[in-house]
Amino acid sequence: MNIPSIFWLVPAASVVALGFAYAFYRKMKRQSEGTERMREIAGHVRAGAMAYLRQQYKVVTVVFVVLALFFAYLAYVAGVQNPWVPFAFLTGGFFSGLAGFFGMKTATYASARTAHAAQQSLDRGLRVAFRSGAVMGLVVVGLGLLDISLWYIVLNCFVDASGAQKLVIITTTMLTFGMGASTQALFARVGGGIYTKAADVGADLVGKVEAGIPEDDPRNPATIADNVGDNVGDVAGMGADLYESYVGSILATFALGAVGGYGWGGLLLPVALAVCGIICSIIGSFLVKTKENATQQSLLKSLRTGTYTAAVLSAILAAPLTYFILDGHMGVYVAILCGLIGGCAIGYFTEYYTSDTYKPTQELAAASETGSATIIIGGISLGLKSTLTSILIVAAAVLVSYFAAGGSMEIVDEAGAFTAAFNQGLYGIGIAGVGMLSTLGITLATDAYGPVADNAGGIAEMSGLPESVRERTDALDSLGNTTAATGKGFAIGSASLTALALLVSYVNIVAEKSETALDLSLTNPLMLVGLFLGAMLTFVFSALTMSAVQTAAQSIVVEVRRQFKEIAGIMEYKADPDYASCVSLCTKGALHEMVVPALLAIIVPLATGLVLGPTGVVGLLGGVSVTGFAMAVFMSNAGGAWDNAKKYIEGGHHGGKGSECHKAAVVGDTVGDPFKDTSGPSLNILIKLCSTVSIVFSGLILSFNLMNLL
Repeated sequence: MNIPSIFWLVPAASVVALGFAYAFYRKMKRQSEGTERMREIAGHVRAGAMAYLRQQYKVVTVVFVVLALFFAYLAYVAGVQNPWVPFAFLTGGFFSGLAGFFGMKTATYASARTAHAAQQSLDRGLRVAFRSGAVMGLVVVGLGLLDISLWYIVLNCFVDASGAQKLVIITTTMLTFGMGASTQALFARVGGGIYTKAADVGADLVGKVEAGIPEDDPRNPATIADNVGDNVGDVAGMGADLYESYVGSILATFALGAVGGYGWGGLLLPVALAVCGIICSIIGSFLVKTKENATQQSLLKSLRTGTYTAAVLSAILAAPLTYFILDGHMGVYVAILCGLIGGCAIGYFTEYYTSDTYKPTQELAAASETGSATIIIGGISLGLKSTLTSILIVAAAVLVSYFAAGGSMEIVDEAGAFTAAFNQGLYGIGIAGVGMLSTLGITLATDAYGPVADNAGGIAEMSGLPESVRERTDALDSLGNTTAATGKGFAIGSASLTALALLVSYVNIVAEKSETALDLSLTNPLMLVGLFLGAMLTFVFSALTMSAVQTAAQSIVVEVRRQFKEIAGIMEYKADPDYASCVSLCTKGALHEMVVPALLAIIVPLATGLVLGPTGVVGLLGGVSVTGFAMAVFMSNAGGAWDNAKKYIEGGHHGGKGSECHKAAVVGDTVGDPFKDTSGPSLNILIKLCSTVSIVFSGLILSFNLMNLL
């Protein structure tokens, strides 16, 4: 099958994205890193981050080698696996890890430069931090499209089939490298999340609450570890996470397009949208700027200008693309708009619930007047309420995109196979997910900007820069908390759409390999048990990641208390704390605690399939998708609100820094830390990893499961 010449725009666009990322990186490196003290602190953070990442990649490499060998056995010995799976799995993991590495490397160089730029003006600080975030955004989309295009070219050359059947084989095979990306992303998110929150919680509980010293005070032994954690968790982990979301949504839509009968057009449209999204994201990134003494509303408006402009431009360009690529099927364009509008709507309501410029977070801050218990109760309540809007938005996007793309209530035909209308409707849902993530280049930039601003504030504090500089970095940091929550909302929302597309892809793959139609009714006990197991997995996974943060944080609390007690002169600035010991404890704790939750996402779907068969797996995927989505929104928004309630008080409300209200808010923030940065964002990866694991192991499950013996 000849590849249309227009397809070559895809790898070309990936090169353009990577080129702009490199240009932004070089421009950032040309900025001054400030004083000798600032360079010294930045060097410590950079060394700690790279040391952790090296250790994490060693552990992950072992897991990947073992799994790849297992896949090779299933493919070449047992004959129940696609022979391309071992290679696809490895490349998916490699590119996901690479995206995180480049983003973190950029962030560790940008923080001190952002602090130095903030000495000059708020706008210069914002531009340095945002352009550094843009490096992450463009690297993710650039590497994602490069990986997809290379794999398509290779498979097009080697797959022995023709016509529509060849497209189906290629697309279903490409789904398997999504497992590699998801596996790497889960390790990165969980491990990085444990590291950053262990350091953050330990530093806050002993430093702020017990010792009464400011955040990022150089006297706190956990300060460097806290800054390292911002990079390994919120940058490297997040980069791997959203790389997986981006690639997963495109691959799932690929598969649905092939099955839905759209042919080459069904494959070309998602990547064409991604290409347009890259161009629009680059344009939008140049529009982000602000004025001195800007309020939080003004700063939010600055970022909205860039992100909304990119979304509007992408929506405009999507119309002619859809018309020409799909021969006038403009119902699919409506589905794309659903994704774009849904993504912006999720971002807005996430901002509403988490930003201290709105009533919910301000009321949460007021709850600190009666102590830490009431602010914790208020945060949980706020997070639970916030699920309403996100779920309604996703539900509306699913229904509108399904029917607009040609879907109908007639799902199966007389033979028990999915109807053409049903497959077309599902393609609409998949393309809505692609639309939601089409401008990921700039959406991720607003997310990755946050850790850079946070680290800049830490460097400003530890370097003894004037209070005016810290006020600017605090303003940028508070904005970053909101944008980070918005980025997580995008990732979670797209995960729900992608998970649905992957679930249907799994059913299609099983239907092709099996002669017996699946009974997916809720009256089937296998289906019902699978649903319960999926719901259980969400809660057990959340419990394990929360417990991991607790265990690691306890070791930091003990160490910080020991140093305050045993190292004379720390509080008087006469002796330096032992920063390295806290960095070492966080590294060991994260690497040790991340393995079990990550492997759970692989073991449970496989075990469910081997016992309950493919029907039980479908139930599991449905259960984990629904409960995981709701739990992720709850945790992410509650954590973001607690964090910004604390910053709202630190801005001079309810007694300001050092007050009893502030101490209560710090306790609330420490509860929210693992919510928003460990468990919550990891759940959206869990949802998709369960689906891709099920797809990869579909041949094994069909051949060997206990239900076949009954």
